[in-house]
Amino acid sequence: MKLQLESNNPGDYLAEIPGLIEFHTPKIREQIEIIQSQAKEPEARARMAFEVARDGIAHSFDSPTKEVSISAEETLARRQGICFAKSHLLAALLRGMGIPAGFCYQRVLRKGTPDSGFALHGLNALYLDGTGWFRVDPRGNKPGVNSQFSTTTEQLAYPIREELGEVDYPNVFIAPLPAVIHAMRTAKDCEELFFCRPESL
Repeated sequence: MKLQLESNNPGDYLAEIPGLIEFHTPKIREQIEIIQSQAKEPEARARMAFEVARDGIAHSFDSPTKEVSISAEETLARRQGICFAKSHLLAALLRGMGIPAGFCYQRVLRKGTPDSGFALHGLNALYLDGTGWFRVDPRGNKPGVNSQFSTTTEQLAYPIREELGEVDYPNVFIAPLPAVIHAMRTAKDCEELFFCRPESL
C-alpha cells in the first residue's frame, strides 16, 4: 500500500500533542531512557518501542479492566489500553527518540462477523532513514492475531477483508483523529467504548 502523508515535513511527525502524545512526562521519559540505554540504532530503538507497546501493555478488550486509558503517559502508567491508546504510547516513545511517527486507521468488523457492526482500529506508521515510511500495529498478539515489526513485509494485526466492508485507510495522520479522542473521553468504561468507537474516517 502507498501511504498518504498528511504532511511532507517529517518535523510535523515529531511534535508533542499536549495531553495526548507527550514525551517529557515521567513514565515516558523513563521508558525512553531504558530503550536508548539498550539500543543504539534507530531501527533497534523503534523495534523495542513497538514491543513495549505491543507486549508491555494489556489490551483493555482482552483483560477485565474497565478503565479507559487515553494519553501515552497514562497508558504506560496503567499498563493497559485499547489499540488507540497503544498507538498513542508508541508514537510518544518514537517521537521522543527523534523517530517520526504518525497515526493510521482501519475499518474492521467489531467481532469479525457482518452482523457485529464496524469500528475503527488504530495503528502507527513510522519513518526510518534508508527504509522510509512503514506501518506497524501494536495492538497486542493473541490467538489469531500475530502482529510483528518488519521494515520489509507488513505484518499487521488484522487482514482486511474488503468483501465484508472492511477498509484499510492509507492515511498517515499527524495527530489522533478527534472523533477517536472524543469517543475515548466520553465513554464511561471500556465496555461502552467497544460499541461507541467511530465506524469510519
